[in-house]
Amino acid sequence: MATCPECDADIEVDEFDVDKGDLISCPDCGANLEVTSTSPVELEAADEDDDEEDDDEDEDFEEEEEADADESEDEETEGGDWDE
Repeated sequence: MATCPECDADIEVDEFDVDKGDLISCPDCGANLEVTSTSPVELEAADEDDDEEDDDEDEDFEEEEEADADESEDEETEGGDWDE
């Protein structure tokens, strides 16, 4: 049994079913929680900033791919005059 650090609800978590670093959600308040210890099971509020950073990195990567695609299209149109 573990306690939600956000709402103090008792959460039934089997220490053999979770690993340190696993993310679970509180069934009462819906908070995202990280397992910080497995014996005994201890929970902390998950750092939601990490998810936002991952999303930002994904967006940056997608923007780079789009820029590369635009450059390759420009090169194709410039090189098309060789056949004449």
